[in-house]
Amino acid sequence: MERETLKSRLGFILLSAGCAIGIGNVWRFPTVTGQYGGGIFVLFYLIFLVLMGLPVLTMELAVGRAGHGAARSAYKALEPQGSKWHIHGWFCMVGCILLMMYYTTVSGWMLDYFFRFLTGNFDGLTSEQASGIFGEMLSSPVEMVFWMVIITVAGFIVCGRGLQGGLEKVGKWMMSALLVLILVLVAHSFVLPGVKEGLAFYLLPDFSKIFGSPDMFFEAAYAAMGQAFFTLSVGIGNMTIFGSYIDKEHSLLGESVRIVILDTFVAITAGLIIFPACFTYGVDQTSGPSLIFITLPNIFANMALGRLWGSLFFLFMAFAALSTVLAVFENIICCGMELTGCSRKKSSLVNLVLIIALSMPCVLGYNLW
Repeated sequence: MERETLKSRLGFILLSAGCAIGIGNVWRFPTVTGQYGGGIFVLFYLIFLVLMGLPVLTMELAVGRAGHGAARSAYKALEPQGSKWHIHGWFCMVGCILLMMYYTTVSGWMLDYFFRFLTGNFDGLTSEQASGIFGEMLSSPVEMVFWMVIITVAGFIVCGRGLQGGLEKVGKWMMSALLVLILVLVAHSFVLPGVKEGLAFYLLPDFSKIFGSPDMFFEAAYAAMGQAFFTLSVGIGNMTIFGSYIDKEHSLLGESVRIVILDTFVAITAGLIIFPACFTYGVDQTSGPSLIFITLPNIFANMALGRLWGSLFFLFMAFAALSTVLAVFENIICCGMELTGCSRKKSSLVNLVLIIALSMPCVLGYNLW
């Protein structure tokens, strides 16, 4: 089977960074940063990113380039005779599918909230009513299934059109739009009254917040290390496939550094968007996962031009989530092609049905089940 290639180096960087950039950057990173002391957690995160995340990312790309394929076929091509390293490739494939079983559902939440803000669904709501929207969404199986299917179908349509004509073309446009949205939202945050306090909490390390307790120190360090791996999508073979698209004249470490820089830029700027708003409106920055779907929508619903800023914020969140969905779908589709020798379109169609079916327990677990 003739292997597809990317048209440009920029396409590779944006696609690879798109795999890394996702909900972990714009939802989980600000959440755990708020829970573990702000600036001191960011410092720990950056240290682990350089010392552990960057080397592991480079190794995954190296496996993909040397093995000329996705995780399963790459490990099989590189394993010494008589060894069973290719079994790890199967775990990577299963890991990608398990990830998409809930990731498509959560990505659907982002799209749902974007359209709710765009259509004025939050206009005029009281704090209690705005906070109740999230519970209403989770309790509606039809609504949850609808947005999950929209995300899944859109992802497989893009990937099914091919590497250059679908994934690279859409990925360039979407990542460019995501970066523009980030800058617009950060500019808005910088004019909020609480920007000084928010930036101080976020960017100035306060060592007393974690060194006062050994347990807190190790918890923060462990969370920072986990975030460094989670944000780069390493560990389940996601990045391996993109290593197979790197030309041999390009340095793997250099490409890894570019991916890490772009990924970290999005994570850091997500905090620049969220923490000034928290300090401006007196929101508890340690409120955890509810920060995105309950606290921030409440803020947008009660601020000037809230409909506009809420729409832009959740469009940014949807783009970030979809960039990871597209990259992981590419892994799943390529594994199907390598295993069976079928066409990209056939692999896309089969896996579309598979992912929708496997995502149903996650969707229905919030309501009917």
